Amino acid sequence: MEFSSKLLERAVNEMSQLPGIGKRTALRLVLHMLRQPKEQTLALSEALQTMRKEIKFCKSCHNISDVELCELCANPKRNTQIICVVEDIRDVMAIENTSSFKGLYHVLGGKISPMDGIGPHDLNIETLVNKVKEGEVTELILALSSTMEGDTTNFYIYKQIKDYNVTTSTIARGISVGDELEYADEITLGRSIVNRIPFESSIKL
Repeated sequence: MEFSSKLLERAVNEMSQLPGIGKRTALRLVLHMLRQPKEQTLALSEALQTMRKEIKFCKSCHNISDVELCELCANPKRNTQIICVVEDIRDVMAIENTSSFKGLYHVLGGKISPMDGIGPHDLNIETLVNKVKEGEVTELILALSSTMEGDTTNFYIYKQIKDYNVTTSTIARGISVGDELEYADEITLGRSIVNRIPFESSIKL
């Protein structure tokens, strides 16, 4: 792809690094921004820079937040005894949209995947185990996607906390095997949370 401007080429190259954005789509987006009022493009740039510099991760659940303790963890109406374990922020948003869960979350930041070089110590698992050790948590809902990596991560967490006095459950398989939570419709996802099953029932030890 030939460019008449090095500035344009650089913008397209940077844009094309986003997931699902190829060079042609990146070029279309960049040209679109050039046609918009300069203030609009500058506002987008400023929003991205501010987000990158000031975004925080909740000190309790590791969710993305503007402050040290996210709104969900700081909400006194949430049930602090039940924790839903998810992969990332997109899963929190998906479950919250169902209005079926009133507990707290714990964001792992990924799934165990040896093929990708991601092990247990690369995830927020230790802080989750520490919460269980403190004795205030009565149930962990393992709400990772039904993939090999998700099941591996579920089983690892289960092995870490099975000797403590905590119920471990997993979302019902209304979610198809291999599906990511963020793509599930709200009704199916909501029912899978409400109709969760004991984790022991989902595995063969």
